[in-house]
Amino acid sequence: MPGVVSGIFTRLVILSGRKFSASSSCLNVNIILFHPAEVELPLSGNDARSRHILTVLKRGAGDSFDAGLVNGPRGKATLEAIGADGALHLSFAWGAEPAPLAPIRLLVGLPRPQTARDILREGASLGIEAMEFVRTERGEPSYAQSSLWSSREWETLLTTGAAQAFCTRLPVVRHGHTLAEALAAPAQGARLALDNYEASQPLSRVGLPAGAQVTIAIGSERGWTATERDLLLRRGFLFVHLGERVLRTETACVAAISLLRAKLGLS
Repeated sequence: MPGVVSGIFTRLVILSGRKFSASSSCLNVNIILFHPAEVELPLSGNDARSRHILTVLKRGAGDSFDAGLVNGPRGKATLEAIGADGALHLSFAWGAEPAPLAPIRLLVGLPRPQTARDILREGASLGIEAMEFVRTERGEPSYAQSSLWSSREWETLLTTGAAQAFCTRLPVVRHGHTLAEALAAPAQGARLALDNYEASQPLSRVGLPAGAQVTIAIGSERGWTATERDLLLRRGFLFVHLGERVLRTETACVAAISLLRAKLGLS
């Protein structure tokens, strides 16, 4: 089923009564994020964030650390006390909100789950506003049934990526639609598609005005079919390439997003 996703930081996520253990990389962050509903309550001692605050940051009563509200401001959290049950009692002082996300939408053929994990995390780190994982003709149908999607693991990956970048803003993520369904909406801004076979120019030479809205489409691991290329052309996409080298999907995503950020004048 198609879905729209967002998330909050946690290593052990509990959603709809189901649990999963996320990668230990969830703790490699530069800011600790909280959902707005959490800041009025003590933070359980069993929460991965509590363990990170106490054992990695080595904070004690009276100490502060960088904190942020998901899709809200950054600021400082102060550890006021540790309860008898191990819960952390925190206070917060909020500052300015981070800059808006880059006006870049990534449209990518649904890849194998580990590749999708990398794209979710790095896309959030690079600060793009939206990612959509679409079913393509050459894609493996079973990838859509991965626990990555059914357990909602992607929520942790988004927040881990944002926290790595010292940011609170999370991209909107959609999954489960076909390419045709994803392209049905009216075009907004520039539309580019990576294709090593049909592209007439490199992405590096495409002119884009600062602040423009851009959609970049990247095929599944086996590339676009002729039918999909025709559809992309009809929907106003320009085929571009990243050079002669054939790249892994996650590498192409990071390279394309980085080039687009530079072209849009984003730091």
